[in-house]
Amino acid sequence: MFDSVTRILKQVTTLGLSLVVLGVVLQILFPGALVFINADVAANLINLIGQFSGAGLIGLIAAGIIVYLLNK
Repeated sequence: MFDSVTRILKQVTTLGLSLVVLGVVLQILFPGALVFINADVAANLINLIGQFSGAGLIGLIAAGIIVYLLNK
């Protein structure tokens, strides 16, 4: 039971990351391509990175934990 839930969560996470990457690529190649969802994926990603870097050591530790969990 736990293995199937873990597998599903990994698949959902992989799908989410793939959609973020697709959004960034589409926004770079075709600046008006994401107008239908009214989202600025690249700016949101930059803001997230800025929040981690603004938190100093705690932000670095949090970013490291997230990278570790995504690679696990």
